[in-house]
Amino acid sequence: MITGFIQNRLPSRGRSRIHHHALAVLAVAVVVFAGDGRAYADDAPQAYSRDAVVERLCEAKTTPMTEAIGDLLAAVAAGREDPAWGSRILAALDGRDLRCARTGPRLLKDGSAYRDPVTLQEMPAPAQPPSSPVVNLRTRAWVEMAESLLGLLGDPTGPQAASQVAVLEKQYDIVPEAALTAAVQRQKAGELRDRLQLVQSLQSLEAPSVETRVAAIRTIAGMPTARNRTALVTLAGKPEHTADPRVREALDEALSAMDRRLQAGRVASVLFSGISYTSILFMAALGLAVIFGLMGVINLAQGELIMIGSYATYLVQELLRAVAPALIDWYLPLAVPVAFAASAGVGMAMELLVIRHLYRRPLMTLLATWAISLFLVNLVQVLFGTQNLEFVIPSYLSGGTRVFADFVVTWNRLFAIVFAAAILALALLVLRRTRLGLFVRAVTQNRDMAECVGVSTRRVDLLSFAVGSGLAGLAGLALTPIYNVNPTMGTNFIVDSFLVVVLGGVGNLAGTLVAALGIGQVNVAIEPLYGAVAAKVIVLLMIILFIQFRPEGIFSVKGRR
Repeated sequence: MITGFIQNRLPSRGRSRIHHHALAVLAVAVVVFAGDGRAYADDAPQAYSRDAVVERLCEAKTTPMTEAIGDLLAAVAAGREDPAWGSRILAALDGRDLRCARTGPRLLKDGSAYRDPVTLQEMPAPAQPPSSPVVNLRTRAWVEMAESLLGLLGDPTGPQAASQVAVLEKQYDIVPEAALTAAVQRQKAGELRDRLQLVQSLQSLEAPSVETRVAAIRTIAGMPTARNRTALVTLAGKPEHTADPRVREALDEALSAMDRRLQAGRVASVLFSGISYTSILFMAALGLAVIFGLMGVINLAQGELIMIGSYATYLVQELLRAVAPALIDWYLPLAVPVAFAASAGVGMAMELLVIRHLYRRPLMTLLATWAISLFLVNLVQVLFGTQNLEFVIPSYLSGGTRVFADFVVTWNRLFAIVFAAAILALALLVLRRTRLGLFVRAVTQNRDMAECVGVSTRRVDLLSFAVGSGLAGLAGLALTPIYNVNPTMGTNFIVDSFLVVVLGGVGNLAGTLVAALGIGQVNVAIEPLYGAVAAKVIVLLMIILFIQFRPEGIFSVKGRR
C-alpha cells in the first residue's frame, strides 16, 4: 500500500528517493522484530524432555539440578512421564551411578553394564568411565523428597509408603504443590491421605489468604507432633503472617491444645518404654528366680545363658538364610525351641559337672559360676568374634503405629512385651498345673520334708536348673530385635536380675513380675532427668531401703519368713 501511494502521488525523482528510504526503514524493522522474536523464544519455557532433565542433572549445580527435579515431578504429576523412570534416574544420581562426561554420551551404570539414561537401553562400556555429578546437601534434600514423592505417585500403597510420607512431612517446604496434590488424589489409604493433606496444610501456613492460614492452623492442631508444633511456633515468629487477630487467636488455641496432648503423649511414651524395659528385666530374671528360689544358687552365669539363647537364634537365622531363604522372615518363631534347648543344655551341663558338687557352699558356687561365665564369654569370642551380630528384622516387627501425639508403639518392643507375657503364662502353667511344678514348689518350701515323702530332690534340682536356664535362653531370643547381641551382653543383665529376684521375693514369679515392673518404670522415669548411671544408683538405694524394712521381698514364700 505504501509503495502504491509513492508511485501514484509523487514525482519520479521523489519517488526514487523516498522508495530507497522506505526500504531501509522496512529492513531495520524486520531486523528489530526478528531480534525480539528470538528474545521471546529464549524466554519461553522449554518443553519437557528426558534429555533436558539428564542434561541439567549432569551440570552438578544446585539451581539447574533442583529445577530439573521440579520439572520431572511436574511431568509425572501431569501424566506425561513414567514415575519409574524418574525414580531410576534419581536413585542413580543419589548412588553415583549417573555418569556424566564433558563430551560424549551420558551413561547410567547398572551393575557391570552401562545404559542410556534416557532410553535405558544397554550401551557399550566406555574405556574410561566418566565421573558422577556431585550432590550437595541442598540438592540431596531435593533428591530424597523427589524419590519419596515419585514412590507415592507410582505405588501409593506400597510397603514404603509410610516412610515416604514421613520424608515429605520432614521436607514439606520444598515439595512441589502440583505433585503433592496428585499424590493426595492417588492415595487411597485413609491415614496416609490425612498425613499428605497435613503436608498441604503446612505449605499453606504462609498463604496470602487469612482464611487459608486459619484453616491450615486448625488442621495441623488436629495432628499434634513436635514437628508440627515447631512449624506453628515458627509461624508465630513472623509478624507479617500473624498480624490478623484471627490468625493469632487460632495460633494460640492450637499451641495450647497441642501442648496438652504432647505432654500426655510423653507420659504414655515413658510408660510404654518402662513396660518394654520391664519385659526385658522380667525375662532375664525369671530363670534366675527359679534357680535361686529353689536351690539358693547364685548363678553369675545367668547372663551368659541369655547370650547363648541369642547366639542360638542367630544360628537358626543363618541356617535358614543358607537352606530356606524364603523362611528367613520367620526365624524367630522357629528359633524358640532351639534357644530354649541350647541354654537348657548348657545349664544342665553346669549343674551336672560343677554345681551339684557345691551345694550348701554358696561362696564356692558364686566363684564357680563366675568362672563359667568367663569361660562362656571367651568361648563365644573365639567362635564368633567380638563384634555385634547382624539380625534380620522381620517385616512383622518393622516400624510401628502412632497412637496419639508423639506416642508411637513399635512392633519390636511390643513383641518383647507379648513374648514376656506368654513366658509368664507358660511358667505359671508349669508350676501350678504339672507334676514337676508341684515338686518344685514342695522342694522350694521345705526340701527335707519333700525328700521324706519321696520326692527325688536331685532330679528336681537338675530339671529346675534346666528350665531356669532355658527361660534365660528365651529372654535372649526376645532381645535380638531390640538389643545389641555380642559376647558380653549378659553382664548388663545379671545385677538387675538379682535385684528383681531379691525385691520380688525369692522363688515367687508374681513378685518377680511386680519387682521388674517397679524397677523398670522407676529407672525409665529417672533416666531422662539425671542420666543412666544416676538412675541405676537411685534405684539401688531405693531397693536397699526397702529390704531394710522387708527383707523377704514384696511376696514371700510360705515358710521363708
